[in-house]
Order: sequence, then structure tokens, then C-alpha cells
Amino acid sequence: MILDGVRRFREPVHIVRDRPGQEPGIGFGDHPHAEMLGTLPPLYPEWLGERSFNQTHNVRFPYVAGEMANGIATVASVVAMARARMLGFFGAAGLALPAIERAVTELRAALPGRDNWGVNLIHSPSEPGHEEHLVDLLIRAAVPKVSASAFLELTPAVVRCAVAGLRPEGRARQLFAKVSRPEVAARFLSPAPPEILRRLVERGQITRDEADLAARMPLAEDVTVEADSGGHTDNRPLAVVLPVIMALRDELTRRYGYARPIRVGAAGGLGDPAGVAAAFAAGAAYVVTGTINQLAREAGLSDAAKDLLARADLADVAMAPAADMFEYGIKVQVLRRGTMFAARAGQLYETYLAYGSLDEVPDATRERIEKDVLRGTFEDCWQQTRQFWLGRDPREVDRAERDPRHRMALVFRSYLGLSSQWAITGEPTRVTDYQIWCGPAIGAFNRWTAGSPLAQPARRTVVQIALNLLEGAAMVTRAHQLRSYGVPVPGEGFAPRPRLLSLGA
Repeated sequence: MILDGVRRFREPVHIVRDRPGQEPGIGFGDHPHAEMLGTLPPLYPEWLGERSFNQTHNVRFPYVAGEMANGIATVASVVAMARARMLGFFGAAGLALPAIERAVTELRAALPGRDNWGVNLIHSPSEPGHEEHLVDLLIRAAVPKVSASAFLELTPAVVRCAVAGLRPEGRARQLFAKVSRPEVAARFLSPAPPEILRRLVERGQITRDEADLAARMPLAEDVTVEADSGGHTDNRPLAVVLPVIMALRDELTRRYGYARPIRVGAAGGLGDPAGVAAAFAAGAAYVVTGTINQLAREAGLSDAAKDLLARADLADVAMAPAADMFEYGIKVQVLRRGTMFAARAGQLYETYLAYGSLDEVPDATRERIEKDVLRGTFEDCWQQTRQFWLGRDPREVDRAERDPRHRMALVFRSYLGLSSQWAITGEPTRVTDYQIWCGPAIGAFNRWTAGSPLAQPARRTVVQIALNLLEGAAMVTRAHQLRSYGVPVPGEGFAPRPRLLSLGA
């Protein structure tokens, strides 16, 4: 009967006691002969987050499918989420501008009249021109939502993305800022820096009216706290960093007198209903999932890579150098089990730190890297890398030909970039080199879904994952409510099993 009260969370439930001293129980409907200790009203997954999130973004659920890079978060996944009245971001990071433009065109055609979809804008310190051109595209195409990730400092590009088109009645596009540090969160929770606004006005990239409005508003009204996630991460526990940034939001709201609410969401480590329920209980306005969506049918990842992910447990992850920020020493979290990528990428970074050029690398180290990692000579790999950058940004080639150390970085970065492509295409000769961005949430997800419909690849869609996490989080929330009244809820009440759900559920 108690488990019934957990599962039927959409109905009001009474906490009752038949006689004094007895443990509380539950009941539905009238109980004229029992002592009524309390009544819990209906609960819906739609209500778990902050209502202003649903209203602002025209969604039914406070849930976001995050922007797994290199197009792993596909057009198909974004469209599916939008049609289910949730929010998804296309994984634009790592893609060339023509590919991103094609994706945006497809999204606009598939979602006419909808604004509950978006595209990722990742910080590109080694390619500032790419960042600027991407913002040009996002503004020109009127992309309604943009998720800004991996920013440590504000750039003119990300400020322009948030400010261009700003009017007294609202924003031309909603900027989501993904952060993991309070000092970075503060930059997005504050008005745009005056010097950047002035520069943008001088360049004619925003108007004086837009700059004046931006000086009185936060740069972002949706800030996603990213905890121990796949990809770029500081590996911080969500329960530690989320309250700190929520308190910072409140402090800056008072300081600047903002009129509209700023929402703080949670990401990282969300792989089962208990984790999602915990994030909402800690005050998250919405939740964002990433790692686990790579197992979805719509994900742009090969079946071979999905199979590796589906066998991973909590500790089967490791940190490895990031392709886009290799020279800065930034790392990403990746799958360890079934692949040698993390160890091999680490070897490349250690070599980069130890030597000033490819010519300085000792013969034994060079032979090992050429044979086991690059599978080609330094000279051949440089020629292939050179051709890539001539097509993407010839300035990188000019710099590399002047700076031997930068040439070494580009050659080593080519392995890191190709390794993620091999995982996407399922290159059979490079399975041990697959780079698969992955956090510990994958272990929780695999344990939760084992033996359920979501363990079957054909039934594992991005929407089914979302609905089951939300449904399960509502059940866990109800179980906690009942327990707080003294009802002895069995452990099963905190571990709901996945099932096939419809949007009418």
C-alpha cells in the first residue's frame, strides 16, 4: 500500500494512523475512522523545477538535453525534445561553420514557430575568429537559445550573443551559461562589462540602446551549474557547488536590483531518478543531462561507442587533455573502460611539456608515439594537420611554421580531434583510441536501466530517457515526502524502475 502512495504521486494521498502509537500509513479517499496526520497534494514532474523556466522557454518540463559536442547532440535529438515540449541544444562545438549552418537550417525547417531549441557556443581561445563567426551565424539565423560553455572569461563574442537584439520587452535570444566556478558564474550573473559594451558599440555590432539596457541586466538569466560531468569539468560535487552559486545569484540580484528572476540549473552526475530528484531538492530550477544521452537512438555516436558506454560503471572514467584547449592544460572527462585514449593523450601532453619541438623528442619516445598513438611519422602527421588547418584557419599554419612548439601542439591535437571522430564514425581499426566524453553518471544510468526497456537500444530515445528520469524523480520526491511524515517507505520506493512512457503520462 505504501508503494502505491509513491507510485500514484499524481493523486492526493493522506497520511493516517488507525490508533495512537501505531506507525503512520497512507490512504486514498475518505478514512472516517483513522486519525488524519496530513495530506499531500498531487505532484507532477512538470512541477519539480521553477515555473518561470517553463513559462520563459515555452516548455512543459524543466529538463534540458545538453549539447554533446561534434554533433553528438544531433538535429534529430533537438527536434525530438522540442516536439516533446522540452529543450535540447545542438552540439556545435568542434564542428566547422558550414556544418553548423546546415544544422540550424534543418532545425528551423523542422520546428517552424517553435523557440524551445538551441545551439551551443563553446569558448574557443585558440580560434577567436571561429567564435566570432559562429555568433554572426546565431544572430543572423535568429537561433532562440544559446548555451555558452567552457568560458573562463567573457569575450566580446559571447557578450554580443547575449546583447544583440535586446529590447525593453525582452531578449532576442536566451543565453544559458554553463559554469562550474563561482568567479565565472559571477561574470554571467552580472551586467556585461562596460568596456566590452563600449567596444561593441564602436564596432557597430550592437546599438547604444542595447548597451544601455545590457548595463542594467544580467548577461544570462539561466545559469547551469556543471558538476562532475563528461567533457569539460572541474569534477566538483553538485551538492557543494550548486548552493554556492545559488547564494551568489541572490547576492547579485540584490546588488543590481534585477526585476526578472535568474534561474540556476543543475548538470553533471545526473544518471538516475535519485540524482535528478536530489538536484531539484537542492533548489535547481531545471536539470541538464549530457553523458547518458549519448546512448539514445538519436545520438550521433557509433553503435560500437554506444556499446562501450553501455558497459561502463561508475569508476570507468578518466581525465585527459582537451583537444580545443590542449596548450592551456585543460582536461576533459572521458570513458576509460575499453579504450586507451586517456593514457595515450596524456603521453602526448607530457611530451609537449617536456620538449620545445618535434625535432627535440628523443628517438625512443618518438618511435613509441608514432607507432602506438599517431600510427604515422611526425612529418606525415604534420602534412595532414597542415592541410586541415589550411581549410579551417590558415593563420594556424602560419603560426606553426614560425613556432615549432605550436606545430608540435597541432600535430598532437590532431590525434585528440580524430579520436572523437573515430568514436562517432565507428572506425573499427581505432576502437582503442575512441575518445568518448563521459562522467560517472553513466554507471548510475547503466545500473538503473539494466533489465528494463531502456536497456534495449531500439527503445532508448532521448525523450524516453527524459520522461523516465522526470517520472522517477517525482516518485523519489513523493517517497521522501511520505518518509518525512514518518511513513516507513521501503527502499524500493526510492528506486523506481524505467518503463515505456507516453507524453500523456
